[in-house]
Amino acid sequence: MIFITAKFRVRPEHADRWPEIAADFTRATRGEPGCLWFDWSRSVAEPTEYVLVEAFRDEEAGVAHVQSAHFKAAQQTLPPHLVETPRIVNATVPQDDWSLLGEMAVPEQE
Repeated sequence: MIFITAKFRVRPEHADRWPEIAADFTRATRGEPGCLWFDWSRSVAEPTEYVLVEAFRDEEAGVAHVQSAHFKAAQQTLPPHLVETPRIVNATVPQDDWSLLGEMAVPEQE
């Protein structure tokens, strides 16, 4: 899968509304057949920073994502709300879902 994490520094006056601002893009991306997940989180330490964790089935799905109409629309509508260009980590990993964090295993409940 293609695993991507991106950090978005949102202008302070837009930070509380960011989930609403990105809602159409988020909804459309989650609807893509090759999207495994597309999840936003807000930083606890920096309230104007949002972290996007996303994954796509394979390279073909990743290419389809960046060529989609909703991605092209987001390229126009999202940057005016940002302080700077988002930072990204993009990697291909040999799995198709989350792995368990064994070092923090939770005992099975009866």
